Amino acid sequence: MRERGYVIDGPRGGGKSKLADDAGVHRAAVTRLLQRQSMPDLETMRRLATVLGVPLRDMLIRSGRLSEEDLPLDQDRSEDGQLQRLSPEEAARRMGVPAELRDLFVRVVTQFLPDGS
Repeated sequence: MRERGYVIDGPRGGGKSKLADDAGVHRAAVTRLLQRQSMPDLETMRRLATVLGVPLRDMLIRSGRLSEEDLPLDQDRSEDGQLQRLSPEEAARRMGVPAELRDLFVRVVTQFLPDGS
């Protein structure tokens, strides 16, 4: 929340209200979440995750209510259980990049990868 510019540490920061407004949820839901008094319903979590730019899966895991084992990404794990990085080709396929644009997508994405592959 802080990384996204929401001042949530002080009573007068306004960050909780701003976050609630941006997500379209009640301020009390944000307050209870921050105070670990309750777990928001799935729709509230989804809205907060969207505003914060966090995948819903990560939000649920970070909340401490679910673990990575509860929400596995089996298709992204090797035989030894380690997460695997998607290839640019696989990322394009999963994102629905049209076949005629996949080569271009792969060339552009590859330029931004640390090892260039």
